[in-house]
Amino acid sequence: MRIVMIGTGYVGLVSGACFADFGHDVVCVDKDQSKIDALLAGEIPIFEPGLDELVAKNVEAGRLSFTLDVAQAMPGTDAVFIAVGTPSRRGDGHADLSYVYAASREMAPLLPAGVVVVDKSTVPVGTGDEVERIIREEAPDLEFSVASNPEFLREGAAIDDFKRPDRVVIGVNDEHAEAVLAEIYRPLTRNESPLVSMSRRGAELTKYAANAFLATKISFINEIADLCEKVGADVGDVAKGIGLDSRIGNRFLMPGPGYGGSCFPKDTVALLKTGQDFESPLRIVESVVASNDQRKRSMGRKVINAMGGGDLHGKTVAVLGLTFKANTDDMRDSPAISIVQALQDSGISVKAYDPEGMDQAAAVLSHVTYCDGPYDALDGADAAVIVTEWDAFRALDLGRAKELLKAPLLVDLRNLYSRPDVERQGFTYVAIGR
Repeated sequence: MRIVMIGTGYVGLVSGACFADFGHDVVCVDKDQSKIDALLAGEIPIFEPGLDELVAKNVEAGRLSFTLDVAQAMPGTDAVFIAVGTPSRRGDGHADLSYVYAASREMAPLLPAGVVVVDKSTVPVGTGDEVERIIREEAPDLEFSVASNPEFLREGAAIDDFKRPDRVVIGVNDEHAEAVLAEIYRPLTRNESPLVSMSRRGAELTKYAANAFLATKISFINEIADLCEKVGADVGDVAKGIGLDSRIGNRFLMPGPGYGGSCFPKDTVALLKTGQDFESPLRIVESVVASNDQRKRSMGRKVINAMGGGDLHGKTVAVLGLTFKANTDDMRDSPAISIVQALQDSGISVKAYDPEGMDQAAAVLSHVTYCDGPYDALDGADAAVIVTEWDAFRALDLGRAKELLKAPLLVDLRNLYSRPDVERQGFTYVAIGR
């Protein structure tokens, strides 16, 4: 089938490349000249493992192309996916839908008859209704459908998630839209990936509910980790003990410095706003948002307390990892931001290293010394703190690290190491929930 993808950000580019790899003819459209120029030159504007090879393969095969001209892309199109950003709106936390609505209005006069317009962006309940209204207003005689198809991609594992999903959710209000989306996703359903069809509003809410529930699991195990430290238990044991219960599951039960990224922070807040608009408050989600906000800053205090507190001017901390998770260059709402700022507020100088995120970090964190590698960051520091679970930090040469550090203190906010192994090397070891 012929597919147009509006937006070449994280979701649009990954989805477009994967659809092309299924054998569909995909044209990705974006208004950003520099981004399109880069893609045409074979340069990928985001870091996602395997994405550069996937894009190059399908461009060479003639199934994937990029353009600034939406009119050029439209003829003969079966489905148009809207994959533009929906960031939190300044001032009130609602999802900013201006890009979704602008795309709908611009493409409406260009849409071919019978096309299915699909919201791939994460949007609040009722957005599909407004997209449909806008298109009908701009093209009153057009026969078309509007559907919802939320993405469930983990940054760092997006291609595998797209090609081997737990489920594919489609929200449709007519049989034509359902048939077109079923054909688009037919390569997946042959592998027994379930296609879950529901109403358009149901699909819109499913995306937010899923992210809010996962955020709840993260905040829950983080609070249990704090309790473990107080009572002398190991959160790893507790997580395993509850995770083996099939009703709970073991995923998202790894304690850490709090969630961040492009989805959970904005989507939980947007869901709260939807609840308020419909006079159905979501008290659990409210608590999750508050808990996570407090969590990030408290991790900075955890490092400060491990260093003895008091006057720490003149001290230096090596921060290993800046992105919100490994295998991405995404700094959006990363716990590292709050941690670094808390350290700096206490007079501590920060040296930092991240395998992929330092250019992005430099845009949001000032007065940080960005280093060439983990050992460069450790050299001359008074403590080391692991913030992101990059593989590069899982097997550090602790003997070398001890020689480089002024004081052998390791604060492991991802529990990458075992206490006996670290203490055997002469370190003071501080972890989460142990």
